[in-house]
Amino acid sequence: MHILIAGASGLIGKALQNRLRDNHTITRLVRRAPAGPDEVAWDPARGDLEPSVMDRADAVINLSGTSIAGGLWTRSHKESLYSSRIRSTRTLVEAMRRAGSPPAVFLSQSASGYYGNRGDEVLTEASGSGNLFLSDVCRRWEAEAVRAPEGVRTVLTRTGIVMSRKGGALPKLLLPMRLYAGGPLGSGQQWWPWITMTDEVRAMEHLLTAEVEGPVNLNAPQPERLQTLLTELGRALHRPTRFRVPQKVLTVAMGQLADELLLVSARMDPKVLTASGFRFDAMTAADLAEQVRDRRV
Repeated sequence: MHILIAGASGLIGKALQNRLRDNHTITRLVRRAPAGPDEVAWDPARGDLEPSVMDRADAVINLSGTSIAGGLWTRSHKESLYSSRIRSTRTLVEAMRRAGSPPAVFLSQSASGYYGNRGDEVLTEASGSGNLFLSDVCRRWEAEAVRAPEGVRTVLTRTGIVMSRKGGALPKLLLPMRLYAGGPLGSGQQWWPWITMTDEVRAMEHLLTAEVEGPVNLNAPQPERLQTLLTELGRALHRPTRFRVPQKVLTVAMGQLADELLLVSARMDPKVLTASGFRFDAMTAADLAEQVRDRRV
């Protein structure tokens, strides 16, 4: 399969390329001069992408967008969270619509932020969106993706909190733990819809051929309260997890980023992914902790 990837330089994009490159042909969209035949230049800020690129692709994977946790949410950063996602997705879709032979499959990234802060409510793909800033970002992001041409199977991957030693949430959780200062953020009762990087990219590869479309929750089948997740990690690493960081401290230090990323509760159920036949490598917090201990994450 010839796969076109936007956002290939990010944490997930790099891992996905490593997963796919042995059995597929990968072309990366880049915002600089191409360094070889496996790269194609585009400019999503201006909506520039040659439609003929789509004629050569069997599938398109859209991971493009400014990092959600890449810094404090200033006004300009929040605008970038919107524009980087909307413009890149719109550019891809417009190129598909103008192509003579559009790809058969379009995987477009979304996020658990779609659901907002929902307490103990079990959230399937049929659940409505939340009312937070990130919820609106995800709604608008998905709305651009579903404009793909008729006949293109479009999958909206609502990815949870990806656990990888190479970046994201996991190193930030492990650092204080290794210093014997780990503990829950806020109450610790919020549900974290985590997924290992291995399962994230395995799921994306699965969705390239699985007969599903629309939203798909990408998270382990047993989401955990943050307190439980940290307890399992601490047990595996022989570290205490009793040093709680109060919600007020997080909010003062990190502002809206803390409120919408660290303290929200999203008890997601990967109902569609599981029903499609996907089997997780890490299903529980204990599985995750074991893989962290053995340096397999």
